[in-house]
This record gives sequence, C-alpha cells and structure tokens, in this order.
Amino acid sequence: MSAANKNRALQLSEDLKKLSQKAINKSGLPIVNDEKTRDPILIDQNSLLVSYLLPVKKIMPFFEGLMRGEVLATRCRRCGAKYFPPQSDCSACYESEMEWFKVSDEGVLLTYTQINVKPASFSNCEDYVVGIAEFQEGVKVVARVLTNDLKSLRVGMRVKLAVIKEAQSGNLVYVFQPLQR
Repeated sequence: MSAANKNRALQLSEDLKKLSQKAINKSGLPIVNDEKTRDPILIDQNSLLVSYLLPVKKIMPFFEGLMRGEVLATRCRRCGAKYFPPQSDCSACYESEMEWFKVSDEGVLLTYTQINVKPASFSNCEDYVVGIAEFQEGVKVVARVLTNDLKSLRVGMRVKLAVIKEAQSGNLVYVFQPLQR
C-alpha cells in the first residue's frame, strides 16, 4: 500500500472513530443514519488493514503473459477442463499437468454492473464498471470495463480483452474495452 493510501486509510479510520464516539455519546450505541437512505448503520469499532503475500511460482506464466500484453488461461491435459483465472491443479480430476493458452483478444459481454459502493482498497476510485465476458476458448473472464458511457454498454456486445498499465498503481491489469460495430 502506498504511503498516500495508508494515510488516507488512517484518516478514514480516525474520522469513523470520531463519528462513532459522537453517536455513542448521543445514544449509547455506535449507530448513525446513512446520509442517502437515512437507514441506521452500525460503525464497526475494529480497524482492519490487510496485506497479502501469495506464492505465484506455479502460475508465473500468467504474469509473464501480462508483461507481453497477453492474457493466459490453463487447460488440464488429462480432462480438458479450462480455468480462468489460471490454476496449477485441476479441480475436476485433480491432475497437476496443466497447459497454458492465450485467451482471444475479443469476447462477448455476458453481463456488467456499475460499482458505486467500493471496498476500502478501491475507495479512492471513481465509480467503475465490472463485466463478465466469454471468449471463443470457452473461458469466462471478469474484468473492469473501460467506458465513459454506461448507456452504450449492451449484453451481447463485443469487447476487446486488453492489458494496460493502471495509472494509479502502475500495475499491469487486464480490462475490457467495448468494440463499436
């Protein structure tokens, strides 16, 4: 987590503590009314900051593919089951012999939704769209949909699967870009 994000999280935590204490002083409970709906909401008194270290040795080809601008999936050599995100072991037949394949550049958008209420790790982001698209290899991919016009999105439209460098983090990520036809 960057220093700026950590500072923002700490400030948010302090703001919630103050709001919680104000509510407790008033009613005896850490409950406030939601600004939009006026529904009562509980302010959890616990702070949670989570960082993960995940081993990726067995799926490192996926990340190497991103560096080349490709999105890769895996297929079990024994039973043919396909996996995205890629897996190093087949959950269908328990085989560990997996082969890598490139996911097509174009797929069909199956569904999408706009995210307005974000997890803490995305709280500094504007509202965004997430979709599921299916590709000719038979894999379904969940990714952000890059669009400035939510009304232009349609179930069944073609999308391009692309690898981009995320402006905020500098990380390589895969996204959908709507194709106009």
